[in-house]
Amino acid sequence: MPANLERAEALYEAVNQLIRVHQFRDRDYICSHDVSVAQCYALETLIKRGPLRLQALADEMYLDKSTTSRVVDSLLRKEYVLKLLDPADQRAIQLSLTPAGEALYHTIHQDLIMEEASLIKDLSPEVIDGTLTLIQQLTKAARARLGP
Repeated sequence: MPANLERAEALYEAVNQLIRVHQFRDRDYICSHDVSVAQCYALETLIKRGPLRLQALADEMYLDKSTTSRVVDSLLRKEYVLKLLDPADQRAIQLSLTPAGEALYHTIHQDLIMEEASLIKDLSPEVIDGTLTLIQQLTKAARARLGP
């Protein structure tokens, strides 16, 4: 196998294992707050992007509209999200966070950031910075392959 393919396979395995560990850790922690990981991602997206229509939220989450609708319906029932008229089109609905949704997201986010801080505490700034650059470049390349 060519060296580049060996590196690609090693990178795939390393990233795959990292994602799995993070997903299980995140799932166990996030679900203890009575929301699923997908629901937390929806809260995060609405924090970062502001109010969005359902299709825009689905696009941001890389989910289909019906799956996103189920995620949002649960958040609506829990009163973490609300529906508002879209100011640009009064016939359309935007999704926005309630104060309780914002507070929940910030609690979860802060705790996960503290967990990350404990994971990297013994790494040098150069290793952390290089890792961040690599992950950001891989994410950018993967998004480009997915298209707009």
